[in-house]
Amino acid sequence: MSILSDILSSTRLELTQRKHARSEAELRELALETAGAQRSLRDALKRPGIGVIAEFKRRSPSAGTLRADAQLTEIARAYERGGATALSVLTEGPHFEGSLEDLHTARAACELPLLRKDFIVDPYQLHEARVAGADAVLLIAAALSSVELQALRELARELGLDVLVEVHDPVELSVALEVGADLIGINNRDLRDFSVDVERTFEMLAAIPAHVTVVAESGIRKPEQLVRLRDAGVAGVLVGESLMRAPVPEEALRVLRGAVDVPSKVE
Repeated sequence: MSILSDILSSTRLELTQRKHARSEAELRELALETAGAQRSLRDALKRPGIGVIAEFKRRSPSAGTLRADAQLTEIARAYERGGATALSVLTEGPHFEGSLEDLHTARAACELPLLRKDFIVDPYQLHEARVAGADAVLLIAAALSSVELQALRELARELGLDVLVEVHDPVELSVALEVGADLIGINNRDLRDFSVDVERTFEMLAAIPAHVTVVAESGIRKPEQLVRLRDAGVAGVLVGESLMRAPVPEEALRVLRGAVDVPSKVE
């Protein structure tokens, strides 16, 4: 069983438990009540330069614990001071030690657009995200059929959530474009074995229409990478591990995003 399959299995098990604790009808009603309040992730990524979606996560299956006793409020505020475009919060529990409560904490801690990063396979999770204060959600093409992806994307938009559709190969990209994705994340990490190849983003860019906003994910650590990605037409990067491991996350983010102020080589 791949790592992704293992995570999806535990996600569905946890979902069953949460649905027993709170009905989907009740959760949907609460979600619709808050659907108008949103900070747009896509709009934030359209600003000049290249945006940084700074991620809070305590651990990962590939890297283990990233930061001992990580304090979400402290790090979220550090990211905001350091110039983050948005905040990504990993809410998956068994493999990443995240929770829905982390979304509530993040929403109270900062004013950045807030992305719920999880393995979303059910409408229930979209309602959870909206109620917890998320402005956007991640949908992973590798975890969903094209029908599921389209249905979840449409529901997310109905709830006022931006949707970052994550792909990692040309087949998944074709599916994302077919369902109308206008915000696409190219994951340089293969979720089946967690290997990383940063060149994946550059190899896939030519097939993406100009109107689609592109985010590069995984393996981003150096300012010069941001310069190269920006000059290739990438609107943003999602960075987690290197910032979480940094002794001073705010300063690490400032150094990384210094590339934003470097003149572009693109005419």
